[in-house]
Amino acid sequence: MYLEDLPPLLKIQTDAKTPTMENLLNYLTAIALAIFLCSCNAKPSTETPVESPSLTYSESYKAPVFLNDVRKEEILKMAPEIQQLMEAHAENRHIPGIAYGIVVDNELILASATGSMNIEQEMPATPSSSFRIASMTKSFTAMAILKLRDEGKLTLADPVSKYIPEVANLEYLTRDAPAITIENLLTMTAGFPEDNPWGDRQLDEPDQMLMDLVREGVSFANVPAYAFEYSNTGYALLGHIISQVAGLPFQDYISQNILLPLGMAHTYWEYDSVPATQLALGYRWEDEQWKLEPLLHDGSFGAMGGLITSIEDFSKYVSYLLSAWPPRNEEDHGPVKRSSLREMQTSQFSRLYPNEEDFNGDPCAVMAGYGYGLGIAEYCSGLRRVSHGGALPGFGSNYVFFPEYGIGVMAFCNLTYTSPYPFREIGKLLFGNELIKPRQLPVSDILLERQAQVTQLIQHWEPDLEAELLAENFFLDKSREKRMSDTQDILQQAGPLGAIGDLEPENQLRGRYEIQAENGTIRIFFTLTPESSPKVQQLNLSFQPKSEQ
Repeated sequence: MYLEDLPPLLKIQTDAKTPTMENLLNYLTAIALAIFLCSCNAKPSTETPVESPSLTYSESYKAPVFLNDVRKEEILKMAPEIQQLMEAHAENRHIPGIAYGIVVDNELILASATGSMNIEQEMPATPSSSFRIASMTKSFTAMAILKLRDEGKLTLADPVSKYIPEVANLEYLTRDAPAITIENLLTMTAGFPEDNPWGDRQLDEPDQMLMDLVREGVSFANVPAYAFEYSNTGYALLGHIISQVAGLPFQDYISQNILLPLGMAHTYWEYDSVPATQLALGYRWEDEQWKLEPLLHDGSFGAMGGLITSIEDFSKYVSYLLSAWPPRNEEDHGPVKRSSLREMQTSQFSRLYPNEEDFNGDPCAVMAGYGYGLGIAEYCSGLRRVSHGGALPGFGSNYVFFPEYGIGVMAFCNLTYTSPYPFREIGKLLFGNELIKPRQLPVSDILLERQAQVTQLIQHWEPDLEAELLAENFFLDKSREKRMSDTQDILQQAGPLGAIGDLEPENQLRGRYEIQAENGTIRIFFTLTPESSPKVQQLNLSFQPKSEQ
């Protein structure tokens, strides 16, 4: 299965026609299967939860913030153009209906739709229409695993055979193959083959089918923990593990512990549960006409793609994922820890794609990989994107969010394996003109203090100040005489000093700033030690004459 012509930075999954890692950025494949692992033999874990140690933390830490925040205003200005893009996309792709939305922080600021969710009854698509979102389900499954991990009921290093004994009898490719772990399933590095579109058609199979598949033997494409390869089967197994550990079907566990706490009361596993006035039907375009795709019931593969939801409901989930950023001292209310949400959004087995482009079409290499149920990519500019798509017979869906910007975009459509939106064009609207800015890291108190001291040091080199400011390695790495001589050369070239610029922090203990001088600019970079009273361990000065500026 595949979604045609998606921009490279959204294409995280592989597809049936292009199952290699190289094609991760050629098609958005988002396979969705609905699972109901209601095993009558499932037993609650008897392991004693491990209590996390009590931590102390800095009261002076300053989290990144938005300065002159115009995100909402700028996006709302774009609303008419975005609607036009969606309507043109639907017409060009023969999509019956599209629903879409944009989140800023914890608010759905833009929600709209075009076309029909039910052609036969001429029912228009709306932000409250319920679409099957397919593989976008995977991050819910991953989140449930991390919640169980945080409660001490499993570890990511656990062998899968601990919960599915049949896995112990699999025939691995090599003698030195490691046993498959839960983390391998999360990161799609278990060695299973890419299984689109076969996996789609397992959606309504009973749990017995999944266990029979494992019992009869699974074919491997790779050795575990060796390479990424998109696997729906792996996420179906994660669903079974959740059911075994939680003692109730994974659908119930996710609904009770994630969906309902987030207020997602209109998100469903079984299409029979969706009110008829809300349910979007799926279609394929064939012989120059739309043909109805039969809906599949919930079954043994749902943990990797079974959820049905609306833009209005799903926006709450996107806001929740965004709420993990930035790290901060506010109370953590769950349903899982903010640090676990950030862990989900950390790339594994990343790969460099050197020939990609940014939203303006300029060359821009990309590092892309897969986390826990989410794809992660970073542009050459530093723009970081987290996303996942979904595709099933009759449906195509995708969502993408930008943690440093607090912005999330989502869209659902009801045409087989089809991109639900023109992402590159929307991305250009959002980020092409640089009006929307990311959070900025405030300068820590210790950096401000050390900046003032460094400025004084380079002018006077006072022994008492040196003793207070400089780390023990400082004059061992370069002698005091040499440092003073080099600094004096720069000061002589610069002439009388003028304004001292604001410090630009890289983190809590490293930053750079400039001093304007009569003849040019002095650039200063310094980094501090990990000691309780951090000292300067590295100090670099350079000078740029006005004639070169």
